Amino acid sequence: MSASPRALLDSYGIQPKKSLGQHFMHDPNTLDKIVRAASVKPGDIVAEVGAGAGALTESLARAAAQVFAIEIDERMQPLLEVRFDDWNHVYLVFADILKIDIGALLGDQEYLVVANVPYYISSAIIWRFLEARRPPRRMVMTMQYEVAERIIGKAGSMNLLSIAVQYYGSPRIVSRLSPAVFWPRPNIDSAIVRIETHVAPPVVTPSKSAFFRVLKAGFRLKRKQLRNSLASGLGIQSREAAELLKASEVDPRRRAETLTLDEWARLSWTAAEALPAL
Repeated sequence: MSASPRALLDSYGIQPKKSLGQHFMHDPNTLDKIVRAASVKPGDIVAEVGAGAGALTESLARAAAQVFAIEIDERMQPLLEVRFDDWNHVYLVFADILKIDIGALLGDQEYLVVANVPYYISSAIIWRFLEARRPPRRMVMTMQYEVAERIIGKAGSMNLLSIAVQYYGSPRIVSRLSPAVFWPRPNIDSAIVRIETHVAPPVVTPSKSAFFRVLKAGFRLKRKQLRNSLASGLGIQSREAAELLKASEVDPRRRAETLTLDEWARLSWTAAEALPAL
């Protein structure tokens, strides 16, 4: 179908829902740019999050071996079933990606993730896939430009998400997107972000669970000095937290956003040795 998202949705009596943050991509050049950014090859399996009216789904289906198109809005079901009736390699899944069993859906096969989703849940979706039993080989997502900048940030402007993403993969901004490529137009600029997942993390830690326990503790009180945030998050005294930080060669007065990935890894080793229950 070549109809615009607006005309297509009108024909089914569907209006975008603000509660779902729906902005439908319609620019053909942008759709192609996303498929190219994901480096989709003929043998690839793609999990698409946020199928919407199916414009990106169709672009992906022309390039991939299989597309699992996941959509939470069941109003789209009649539209998508008609649109992909003759596409035997497109599998429509009407479910909430934050509740679905990814392993049951995709099994142990290698896959890519491509997503044009509401920006308020983009972080949750990134966490969902990167922490899956089998993470995707690559993720390409549209997201708010400011969030994209933070994800690829360096020490001084890091947050919990950016450290986690850089632990699991290498992120980069592929392109900035104008509001004009969406309908309805959002009030912000967007970005296409590509995350190439690591075969193994770039830092050595005592365990993934210990690393993320320390990381989440460090960001527990964002505006506080790290010794106070770490103490609160790990349930220890501020003095003990300061000692852990000094032993890790980190100034206890620093704030969490200033630490590098290497420093978080070093701190996780010190904490694991001092706190066996970690």
